[in-house]
Amino acid sequence: MKKSYGLLGRNISYSFSKGYFSEKFEQEALDCEYNNFDLQQIDNIKEIIKEQQIEGFNVTIPYKEEILSYLDELDPIAKEIGAVNVVKIDKNQKLKGYNSDYFGFVESLKPLLNKNIKKALILGTGGASKAIAYALNNLEITSVFVSRNPDFNELSYADIDEDIMHAYPLLINCTPLGTHPNIHNYPDIPYEYITKNHVLYDLIYNPSETTFMKKGKEKGATVSNGLQMLTLQAEKAWEIWNA
Repeated sequence: MKKSYGLLGRNISYSFSKGYFSEKFEQEALDCEYNNFDLQQIDNIKEIIKEQQIEGFNVTIPYKEEILSYLDELDPIAKEIGAVNVVKIDKNQKLKGYNSDYFGFVESLKPLLNKNIKKALILGTGGASKAIAYALNNLEITSVFVSRNPDFNELSYADIDEDIMHAYPLLINCTPLGTHPNIHNYPDIPYEYITKNHVLYDLIYNPSETTFMKKGKEKGATVSNGLQMLTLQAEKAWEIWNA
């Protein structure tokens, strides 16, 4: 019987995962299928799982935190992060949550780092940003969240000045700003203070070069999109489902 997997999210027709896994299954001649579960509300996820008889699924915006209350078990790393992007379903229909975003981000970021990068600004505070903060902490890089509505320990975009830009050479865009089709959007930071010592990492992969990345490149910074992170986290998800 064909094994079934999928992606849970909202407005996800653009999704990377469906294309990636469908191609993988075809290339490796695997008797599997991958479908999008595009839900406006997460409430009926359990019924869908039962109906579709799926073995596991990925989770994307905006359900990486909301999914937690539907799980029977949580992997320790996912618990510490507070967000899940991979769910494995056992033969008793029990759901266990994992986070492979963390793994994908760490492995794709390492080649970009140099010994001077000790501090990072995380732009955005959604589900993905939690995995990024956890990863940076493990890499011994101090991070601060930047938000439009900051909490007491976060910065607002208006707070970012020349001194902060100088002190935090790693900038990670976890917002959807700049995603296709709105490719001219970008986080509101003072790009004039970016130097060749900065690294700008954008979780967005479509377009392959965002305006955020272009603005960094113009100043000589090292830039990267999120494609390798997505590929690595997808392979990690496949490993989890088949462990």
